[in-house]
Amino acid sequence: MISSTHNPKYKRFCHLIIEKRRQQGVTQSQLAEKLGRPQSFVSKYENGERRIDLIEFMEIAAALGIDPVKFVRDFQETVVEDGV
Repeated sequence: MISSTHNPKYKRFCHLIIEKRRQQGVTQSQLAEKLGRPQSFVSKYENGERRIDLIEFMEIAAALGIDPVKFVRDFQETVVEDGV
């Protein structure tokens, strides 16, 4: 069984979060500060060392000004398009 952090869909999910963060010019440290977490928190989920839950995703989305519903729709579309 594949580890949940190595699941191709989860990797794609994290990649999209990273993409959104970078598009806004926000560093891992800046995001961590907005979240009230250490920089290692952001680094670990971005590198697949830890999995984020729904509550953490909602906090990340809010910190980045991302509409979580739109993000999930976009994620679903890329998964279908990429055949992941």
